[in-house]
Amino acid sequence: MAALSLLSGNPVSNPNVTFTWRHYNRLFDSDLYFDALVATMRIGAVATIIALLIGYPLAHWMARIKSRVGHAVLLMAVVAPLLTGIVVRTFAWMTLLSDRGVINTMAQWLGLAEKPLPLMYNEFGVIVGLVHIYVPFMVLTLVGVIGRIDVTLEEAARGLGAGRLRTFLEVTLPLSLPGILAGSLLVFALAISAYVTPVLLGGNNVLTLPMLIYQQVSASFNLGFAGALGVVLLAVSLALVFAYNTILGRLTGERQIA
Repeated sequence: MAALSLLSGNPVSNPNVTFTWRHYNRLFDSDLYFDALVATMRIGAVATIIALLIGYPLAHWMARIKSRVGHAVLLMAVVAPLLTGIVVRTFAWMTLLSDRGVINTMAQWLGLAEKPLPLMYNEFGVIVGLVHIYVPFMVLTLVGVIGRIDVTLEEAARGLGAGRLRTFLEVTLPLSLPGILAGSLLVFALAISAYVTPVLLGGNNVLTLPMLIYQQVSASFNLGFAGALGVVLLAVSLALVFAYNTILGRLTGERQIA
């Protein structure tokens, strides 16, 4: 894939290929393709932030609940959506968010809206679908990290006069940062590489890099440009992994010094 992105053609069918940067120049020179790159990163970032805001309280609840039955129920509630395919879950959201879906029908019936709300075929619908699909990954990543935090540290902070909020901000949250970073990295990488959900919930109004890659391979059969798009996605993921390892290493070093 990387080799094809740097060649003027397919070396199998045309041995007289040359080295070129034109595929990458096309990506960054064209407003359409650059906007697709920006939209992909924006959708991934927003979906990650929302998944973290939803997943962290749920993961903290699961890690601290004392009832085994309660923990099992919460775990099943988180894992159960993973047992259904992404296509099925996305179609379920389409029945909820479409112009004649459940939400718009109820809103018009109750007099809350005169016309259908734009809930689908835009970035909002794509983000909703991605958050629902990838929240379990965030929760399962955080549960293990929060569960390993020594509860006596929180009790010591409370004993020294810290309130619940201060104990959370100065003890629990810093100790759970590795899980936050790992979960965010996982969800973001999955969100920017998603194809089915943006296609079904975004339609032609939302264009992401995975959709461009599919178009270039299936319609244009431009393997070089598709390879360049894939390399950009890979580079973003590798940069995130490098940043995660760097930040985690600094946090670990600070704890050892402390």
